[in-house]
Amino acid sequence: MRDREGRACGLVTRPTLAASDADSGGRADAPVGLHDCPGVTQVARTPCHGICKYAELTNVSWSSPSPLRSRTKLRRADSRRHHRSMLLQHLFGHGPASRADLARSTGLTRVTVSELVADLLAEGLVEELGAPQESRVGKPPTLVGLVADAKQVVAVDLSVDDQLAGAVLTLTGQVVARSARPLEGRRGDDAVAAVRDLAADLVGRSTRPVLGVGVATPGIVGRDGVVLDAPNLGWHGAALADVLQDALDLAVYVANDADTAVMGEYTFGGGAEGGLMLLRLSTGVGAGLVLGGNVLHGHRGAAGEIGHVVVDPDGDECACGRRGCLETYVAVPRLRRRMAEGDAGTALADAGHRLGAALAPVVGTLNLGEVVLSGPADLVAPLAEVAATVVRDRVMPVSAEGFVVRPTALGDDGVLVGATGLVLAGELGGLVTGRHAEQAAPGGSASTSKTR
Repeated sequence: MRDREGRACGLVTRPTLAASDADSGGRADAPVGLHDCPGVTQVARTPCHGICKYAELTNVSWSSPSPLRSRTKLRRADSRRHHRSMLLQHLFGHGPASRADLARSTGLTRVTVSELVADLLAEGLVEELGAPQESRVGKPPTLVGLVADAKQVVAVDLSVDDQLAGAVLTLTGQVVARSARPLEGRRGDDAVAAVRDLAADLVGRSTRPVLGVGVATPGIVGRDGVVLDAPNLGWHGAALADVLQDALDLAVYVANDADTAVMGEYTFGGGAEGGLMLLRLSTGVGAGLVLGGNVLHGHRGAAGEIGHVVVDPDGDECACGRRGCLETYVAVPRLRRRMAEGDAGTALADAGHRLGAALAPVVGTLNLGEVVLSGPADLVAPLAEVAATVVRDRVMPVSAEGFVVRPTALGDDGVLVGATGLVLAGELGGLVTGRHAEQAAPGGSASTSKTR
């Protein structure tokens, strides 16, 4: 196939799906999987293998001329899973809706929505709630809603010093059961075994089918659940997700603890749509960022390492080997020591000022709507107040307008609740946010940095 300028085109287009295609879970108003090439003069069923200037619009590459039929089957199965996720995300984020409302909001056909809702009803993930209260002419629609306790999530937090913490939670982040046990200096394979045993114990304590397992760990974590580097746990290339999945026979999601905490804040803590950054203040300082509904990982997965930005070249030596990193001023042990050695108010104000100075370029560059601080309440509140003032003084008015620095809405359970969001994101196909901030119950674990 060639475009109007005579160049070979690597894209495949298909006609708009007919109603008969709706049983595959497809949209009635869009091509399957691929973008149309604006220069194509005819519809082709098989791809050519040339170069098209429009090819960069897709993520699809053709490595072999295998039959289109098998590709179509794969796309249909993937589309059905994706459309199922769209419905669950809408119900999670916006609450009960009728089948017609779901069709309008997702763009799916009513036939597809009805079939998917029937499957979800059979699984017990959603339930029919009857007609809405407002009266309408004709037969009232039947609302369907997510069943919060239909399934449960097992969450494990490895960010607490020499301790494993875990919980069983509902889909709305409410803790059902807790467990904690000392790590006792275990490292490497021994630490992996300890995590596996804790997760297995929590799965056994669940009272509903388990949707999946979320693990929050310090260190750099790859997208495949491999812990690339977590020095304090002795992990360097540890395939933690695979080990746990084989042992538990469940979906397992592993992420950095700061990324997990920001996911929990975004999903359950009322995170702003305009961009969210969460700083975790503990023995170290790490951050997670959500932009455009996606967790920002950065080059080599190290986004959020703001704790090792130098704010005073002549300051104290940091654990990373440099001097005057932000962590040397706002990490909890260091800050409490400064407060004990001198005037507590002055030490807090100085730390808040340095925190604001480090945050201002990030806020100005990304136009973040809010920064959330997670850590001891007696430190977080005054730090947030000073840092917010400094940021607003150092960025443009358009960036300062509506910007806030606030304590986390999830208390000490931010990482465990965030691990629930991690599983939901994996199982529902993307980050979800909306109605559940008031349902996430606070109360349980502490924090640390990505470089531990």
